[in-house]
Amino acid sequence: MNHQESRYKQSELAIEEIVNRIISSGKMSRQDHILLTSIAVKNGEMSAETRRHINRIFDYIQTSRLKLVDW
Repeated sequence: MNHQESRYKQSELAIEEIVNRIISSGKMSRQDHILLTSIAVKNGEMSAETRRHINRIFDYIQTSRLKLVDW
């Protein structure tokens, strides 16, 4: 695995951890949003796995299982 692939994998893991934390708390702040989007677009493109995680957030918002706070 080269350096770029390693950074990409680290970003994927970071996104997964952030999404899991947000979902388990039931709340997403503006700061969470900024952190998540900055990591998601850091590599210039979004993988299918990252899109899946982002879609989980949207699904939770749409079904009122996730509350937006501090917006």
